[in-house]
Amino acid sequence: MSESADRARELAHHIARRLVVEGPSRWTEMEAVFAMTVSADFARVVFFDDERSLPVEPSASVVALVREHRELSARIDGEPWWRMLLRVIDSGEIAVDYDFGDEPFPDDQLFPPEAYSADLDEYPRASLPVWLAAYTGHGDRQRRSPRQAAEAARADRADKVWSELARNEFPDFPQMWARWATISAAFVAVGSQWGPRMLPALGWFEGSRRSGCTLYALPGDRAVLSGGLWNAPALDAAYNDGAELPRLFAGAPDWVADPVLNPRTGTGLLSFCYWWEGDRWYRGESPSAEQCAQAVPGVWTVGTVSGIVAKLAADRPADQHQRAAQMLVSVAEQGVVTRDALAHVFGDDGRCDIDSALYQFSVAGLTNAMPPQELPQEQAILRVRQYIETQDWDITGYPLSELVADRFSIGWMVYVPVPRGEMAIGRAIFYVDDDGVLEQSSSSTAPSVFIAAFEQRFRKRHTPAILGPGSGSIGS
Repeated sequence: MSESADRARELAHHIARRLVVEGPSRWTEMEAVFAMTVSADFARVVFFDDERSLPVEPSASVVALVREHRELSARIDGEPWWRMLLRVIDSGEIAVDYDFGDEPFPDDQLFPPEAYSADLDEYPRASLPVWLAAYTGHGDRQRRSPRQAAEAARADRADKVWSELARNEFPDFPQMWARWATISAAFVAVGSQWGPRMLPALGWFEGSRRSGCTLYALPGDRAVLSGGLWNAPALDAAYNDGAELPRLFAGAPDWVADPVLNPRTGTGLLSFCYWWEGDRWYRGESPSAEQCAQAVPGVWTVGTVSGIVAKLAADRPADQHQRAAQMLVSVAEQGVVTRDALAHVFGDDGRCDIDSALYQFSVAGLTNAMPPQELPQEQAILRVRQYIETQDWDITGYPLSELVADRFSIGWMVYVPVPRGEMAIGRAIFYVDDDGVLEQSSSSTAPSVFIAAFEQRFRKRHTPAILGPGSGSIGS
């Protein structure tokens, strides 16, 4: 070990001992982290005992010693650390670790990009981790606002820049959406924090190796799949070697824009983008699906998905687990998932969260919609009364205390009866279905005519869409 390295080690231990002196009288363990550049610093020191943790602000003299250590490390290695981590236990053992940015820094220890740029001016480095190189140098070049997307699409058409048809890459979007939801539901069922998740019109995935993607469903049978691979070669070449960023949106339509793109566009770490239209996947200068695999959940085949589900359901899945998992994938791809289908895979004894798993399918529009429970008569009358009261109507001759409700197949007809011996034309009649949907009509329209249309709208809302190649909607 060189004299400088010995000095660095001694200085780190001296810093640890100084922190101990500045700490409380009783403790069992101390943890400290210092983050630094030439223009910024961060320090956090915490002492622990058997009952509590106690943060301590390090003195300016200790911070100065830490900065001296960083400058010394630069002379030793040519590249100073970005973070120094210290751990001391009450027996006197000291552990020191240095962070050179192999993984992203915690948000509270991440300085503005200009702080790292200034540091690189002082201490040049041959290359940076891709995430840090992008952080300091992306310059919002991957952003694609709706206006930018429209301008770029017009320019591409004028220059005859066309997207590339992605043949035999990803599964067709309807199947991909259903399989994504199935994997999501399985992870939720077993209480795992990992795995993909479903939100309305959005499939989300972040892998354990810091790669991930999003899948947005748009009206008109369109979709956008985009994300980033950790240490993507094309991004490394662009940020560290000065190559051009890949034209991920070459030939993309104007609806491929920031609102439906993975948030990595904001950090310069987007490495692929595909879009689905006309029953096909298209791409610009994105890598192949095989090269994107680490950033995408295992949606490739029915067997891939059912294998993941069965493994989550049982450590050693038997044939019945495999069959039940395959059936779950099948009903998901048809858009008719039921609670029983999930319980058949994971059981219904309370150990798995079947209801939350079913919710994943529900927000994806893949459940076998069941008609709602019958709305109580009193609630139907109350809804109509509240509706009228919010309209500030003149209710002379229409006393709300006399509202009545007559039941029909999927709801209630609510009205104030005409007094005996009188006639009324255009008298208000309200229809409330078991969903609570309220529509207003009048006595000028025959109830049988209005109810027929009202029932049709109700059934349309409760008829599941069957997913398949070329389907025009998702669960709508």
